[in-house]
Amino acid sequence: MAESCDLTAVEARRLIGARRLSPVELVESCIRRIERWNPHVNAVVTTCYDRALAEARAAEAAVMRGDALPPLHGLPVGIKDLDETEGVRTTYGSLLFRDHVPDRDSLMVAAIRRAGGIVLGKTNTPEFGAGGNTSNALFGATRNPFDLTLTCGGSSGGAGVALASGMMPLCQGSDTGGSLRLPACFNGVVAHRPSPGVVPTERRDLALTFYQSQGPMARTVADASLLLSAMAARSRRDPMAWPLDPAQFETVERVDLSRLRVVVSADLGCATLDSRVRETFEERVARFRHVFASCEERSPDFSTMLETFWRLRGEYMLARHAERIERYGPEVNPNVRSNYAAALKMDLKSVALAHKEQLRLYQRFQDFLEGVDVLLCPGVAVLPFPYDQLYPTEVNGKPMDNYVHWVALTSSLTVVGHPVVALPCGLDPQGTPFGIQVVGPMYGDRFTLGIAHALESLFASDPALARPVPSLEQALARRTSR
Repeated sequence: MAESCDLTAVEARRLIGARRLSPVELVESCIRRIERWNPHVNAVVTTCYDRALAEARAAEAAVMRGDALPPLHGLPVGIKDLDETEGVRTTYGSLLFRDHVPDRDSLMVAAIRRAGGIVLGKTNTPEFGAGGNTSNALFGATRNPFDLTLTCGGSSGGAGVALASGMMPLCQGSDTGGSLRLPACFNGVVAHRPSPGVVPTERRDLALTFYQSQGPMARTVADASLLLSAMAARSRRDPMAWPLDPAQFETVERVDLSRLRVVVSADLGCATLDSRVRETFEERVARFRHVFASCEERSPDFSTMLETFWRLRGEYMLARHAERIERYGPEVNPNVRSNYAAALKMDLKSVALAHKEQLRLYQRFQDFLEGVDVLLCPGVAVLPFPYDQLYPTEVNGKPMDNYVHWVALTSSLTVVGHPVVALPCGLDPQGTPFGIQVVGPMYGDRFTLGIAHALESLFASDPALARPVPSLEQALARRTSR
């Protein structure tokens, strides 16, 4: 029998508002799912059940009184363990902060709670969010619910697995080079990396950068958009924030696919792809390209993209981690240490030229998209790899230069800053989820989500394209039999 934890957030919220679903029942259902399956996948690392149940009872009372209900009223939400939560342990995935309990919420968490969201727990992340595989020395690795021997991606991997496993209907994540999109693709869920400044944060280490982004994750596009309506609350503390109406995201824009001018690119002109990824992407696009007004294959001029991303990332890593490295040294995540060491070897001229090249790349990308409504590309260049491997050292026989080289499909889109929705698109050849990226116009977040929603509806009618749902019973049985 279906559990209420398996409802979409939009449907659960509708039933709560209609007095047909109790927020307490929903929270209890999510708790049961976490207790049943989290020991096997390690998605949720800290829980706050008592507080969540108390808030659910208060939410139920508000419904019964006939109070005006905010958009997330009574909905359980998972918060990535990089964001501070008042009274709930926040470790950043690090042994150095294993006992850290903040005395206030971050701006984003406070906004979610004001919108009626109920924080149920913290989701796993690599230490300080550095890495495309969710594993750390404090909590260990999070495993893919489709195959427990494989990675769930990162760095918002705990959120991706919690959603795919039905532990909660909504999760928040963050993204510098792909940390929302990689785990969404590897776990068969949805993530939205917003345009810069749509979701404000007080945690920027550089005043003006596309690198630090917070975004929603969910099982459907409509659910992700609903969560974005809360996360997009305004704040003067973020110099990147700009005036917009967050309520626009409470419902998804209706988009007619038959009117869209689409361009598809398997590698964005810069990524090394596993041949199975390229073949799968081409096969999937062939199944639905006929629905568009036009659909052409071409790639942007991203020939300087990877070097530009690496140098800009070096600047970001120095700003973010200098004090930690100087204080804790070898105790810090090896990904952070290696990235920091590489950044120290960069001179100011090379970083300044990287900023100049970023502007050129952005401008060339605008020219590339002239007369185009949306760009479609794969979400990840590789298939999920073993959970105990930090990152792929080679792709299709080509050695990777560093620990983020393999994420070129996502990191390149970080550099140009456009809104991106990661969308499930069936299974890959090894039986794990395959995802695509839907790249829209700068600041066209609602339109981009609308396109993704229309594609999601189209995909649902084709078993080869529909969002896959894991069977944890089968995944556990396969691991036990090996």
